[in-house]
Amino acid sequence: MSYFIVCQGAYSQEIPPIQNFSPAEYGSESQNWAISQGEDKTMFIANNNGLLKFNGALWTLYPSPNGSIIRSVKVVGERAYIGCYMEFGYWESSETGALEYTSLSRELKQQMLEDEEFWSIIELEGYVVFQSHSRIYIHGLDDNSLNVIKSDSFLPKMFQVGTTIYFQKVGEGIFKIENGRAVLVYAEESIMDDEIINIFPIGRELLILTKNKGFFQTQNQSIAKWNTEADDLLSQISLYSGLQLRDGDLALGTISHGLVLLDQAGELVDHIDQVKGLQNNTVLALYEDIDGNIWLGLDVGISFINRGSPFRIYPDKKGLVGSVYASAIKGGYLYLGTNQGLFYKEQDSRSDFQFVEGTHGQVWSLEEIDGNLFCGHHTGTFLVENDQANRISDIQGTWKVGKIPGQTDLLLQGNYDGLYVLQRNNNSWQLRNRLGGFDHSARYFEVFKEDIFVNHEYKGVFRLRPDANYSGITIQDVDTLIKDSNSGILKYGGDLLYAYKKGILKYNWDKNKFDKDSVLSRLYSEDEYVSGKMVLDQRNGHLWTFSNSSVGFVLRGGVGSSPSVKQIPLTEDMRNGIIGYESATALDDHTYLFGARSGYLTVDIENFEEEEFFVSIETIRQAGKNLPVTDENLVDQNTEGDFLPSENNLEFTYFVPSYNKYIKPQYQYQLEGIYPNWSDLTGNSSVAFENLPPGSYIFNVRAKIGERSSENIASYGFTIARPWYRSNLFLIIYLFAFILGSIAIHNAYRRYYHRRQQKLIEKNQREMALAKAQNEKEIIKLKNQQLKEDFKNKSNELAASTMSIIKKNELLSKVKEQLVASVDNKDSVQSIIGIIDKSLKQNDDWELFKEAFNNADRKFLKKLKNAHPNLSPNDIRLCAYLRLNLSSKEIAPMFNISPRSVEIKRYRLRKKMNLTHDDNLVDYILKL
Repeated sequence: MSYFIVCQGAYSQEIPPIQNFSPAEYGSESQNWAISQGEDKTMFIANNNGLLKFNGALWTLYPSPNGSIIRSVKVVGERAYIGCYMEFGYWESSETGALEYTSLSRELKQQMLEDEEFWSIIELEGYVVFQSHSRIYIHGLDDNSLNVIKSDSFLPKMFQVGTTIYFQKVGEGIFKIENGRAVLVYAEESIMDDEIINIFPIGRELLILTKNKGFFQTQNQSIAKWNTEADDLLSQISLYSGLQLRDGDLALGTISHGLVLLDQAGELVDHIDQVKGLQNNTVLALYEDIDGNIWLGLDVGISFINRGSPFRIYPDKKGLVGSVYASAIKGGYLYLGTNQGLFYKEQDSRSDFQFVEGTHGQVWSLEEIDGNLFCGHHTGTFLVENDQANRISDIQGTWKVGKIPGQTDLLLQGNYDGLYVLQRNNNSWQLRNRLGGFDHSARYFEVFKEDIFVNHEYKGVFRLRPDANYSGITIQDVDTLIKDSNSGILKYGGDLLYAYKKGILKYNWDKNKFDKDSVLSRLYSEDEYVSGKMVLDQRNGHLWTFSNSSVGFVLRGGVGSSPSVKQIPLTEDMRNGIIGYESATALDDHTYLFGARSGYLTVDIENFEEEEFFVSIETIRQAGKNLPVTDENLVDQNTEGDFLPSENNLEFTYFVPSYNKYIKPQYQYQLEGIYPNWSDLTGNSSVAFENLPPGSYIFNVRAKIGERSSENIASYGFTIARPWYRSNLFLIIYLFAFILGSIAIHNAYRRYYHRRQQKLIEKNQREMALAKAQNEKEIIKLKNQQLKEDFKNKSNELAASTMSIIKKNELLSKVKEQLVASVDNKDSVQSIIGIIDKSLKQNDDWELFKEAFNNADRKFLKKLKNAHPNLSPNDIRLCAYLRLNLSSKEIAPMFNISPRSVEIKRYRLRKKMNLTHDDNLVDYILKL
């Protein structure tokens, strides 16, 4: 029963953060037998499959040198000494950062015992001591000597106390090593047959921890039982490992009950097992690192406990309380409002939380107002006193209860369906009335001056004006421009604040609108926004906000100074909060409780000083799709890299040896020579660069933990050579080739342009010749046109001449006929008739006609004479007249004959031309 009570008390406490690593995470077997740490804070773990190295960012497994289980590890300087089956030696970093193994056991002058395994390693005054169950081997670091202490009895473990090494021979007692020999120190019956787990200094005496009987203390030369508060617990469990912490507290690793922590007086501090967060209850190894973290090598996995962390966790693994939506301190009790109801316990006790009867269901808020604790519940409103809760309102869904300025006996409460008024009568509170005129959900409201501001996530901010006795309200205004999911509204320091994705706004009474507050908006960025819920700590006056990467709080400034904005680097994933329903409660002046989806966590904001730290490059590896990931591809970090053109894919891993569950390092890198800007902060501890062009580079990496940056920038310089075809020799060759090529190209261009010029000249000449021919053609055409025009003119002249002759002859003939007919005396006119006849018979008209005809149709007469040389001049004359297409009547005057005579002439002409009856004389003449 006492064991049960002790455990129940331990389970009710908040515990430090626990970080678990499963075998899948570290990439090896499950059992881990020993732990040690280097000066650079790198952790080494002895694992079933080999030696595990962990730098805070990356796990690396180095297989056992002979394939056996590594049982022990101890870091001494730059070496990690290990012990396994039939083998011991050390691992040491090479120039590439990988570990290389050196065997010491192979230098033994005497053969090992059969199936010998090495379970402990201690470094003391220039010696490294290896312990198996049968022997102890002492290796001198200076002279590389190796001595052996033999035992006929079973040696479970060896222990270091100050400058002395103790070990137990089962059935014989406790011995120490003195001058390289085993010297018996204690042989008491009480510890003779029980396995000793560890021996610790306590003043000038020794504290001996046994596997099954608890503690014993030396007193002078005797041994007595050391009684502790945890004796009942220790008598019912079996221990496997033990460790005295630097502050004097004791850590005990059990076989099936996890880790037990005791203070220097032996009182139980904590009992941490799987229920509280360990992944396994069998603790095979314990180690306290440089920062005070307790590392546990488990039967399944590895864990460390941030014992000095400002965080403490109530994980609620048993599901007792559930998700915490609200918390409060009143009357020495800590209250939790959860999705399962209202719970309480005494604030400083180890007792577990108790359920407040009648409050089963969702609790939304806990508000202490003038010494009264109000509980906003899904089923109504409760007034809480100690372990009792009395319902004062059964209106479903009370979000919040708040003060009404100037009204000591009235309170305002927001519900699912609007606003209600509570009234105090005879020191008891009861529902008075509903504020009519507003039917919306009032989760967030603030009474400010004469108005009530209600924030509705999806409809905006309502500004309401209540009447004098708070019986009804009117809606003054609705600001729909700033609505946002998970937004919040709060009265802080005389201002009305509104928080949403785009920042924190302050109400401007002159403009009746919200304006952005530049100071408070530094609490989170738009990218980091998860919730606009703001919490005002009534005890210390801090304003709390919650973002994706941190929890922020504001300290009120002094007279004339601005508020101070602080950040706790606690991410949303780490705090496991209920988004939109975050809560923060001051437990004392510097410790705060934050609700979570399962249980809660506390933070000591004064224990949040971040120590200096350094970032280091772990490995540099030649990478590539077809390149295997082996140690052969690692690069020497101590010299500047000089890589071939084909070796232009590099992968860098880097780390900060920080072991904190909730506060992780963030890294930034820069590659001078191609990427001058620093990358964004990221938790990734490696980066790969592919297909880097030839050139000189410097890789830089820095880190940040919380608000503090690393004290250094880790760097590595390297050069990627140019390919052979871009070497200096080839550049000179390229230069000469370029010059020769330029000359050749110049000459080729000259020849080309010369040929082109010649072609252009020839083309121009052809075009000019063509143009000349065209011009000549045009001239000929014009001449032809001129000739045609002349011919036309000549023809016209010929026709005119012919018509003139015809008219003249006709006129003369008519005159002659008139004279002959009108004059009786023929002799008197005979001379005139003679003149007329002479004029009709003379050839002057024919000659004139002939000349005109030749001008118009020069070739005809020649063709006619050539075709018919037998024609007489009159025949030729008749043909000329016929060519002009003159009728016989028109021709008759030309010959001074009658038309009949003309027809006879035509007949005779046909005969001379040998024309047939069907041939047309005129057509024939026209065709000549």
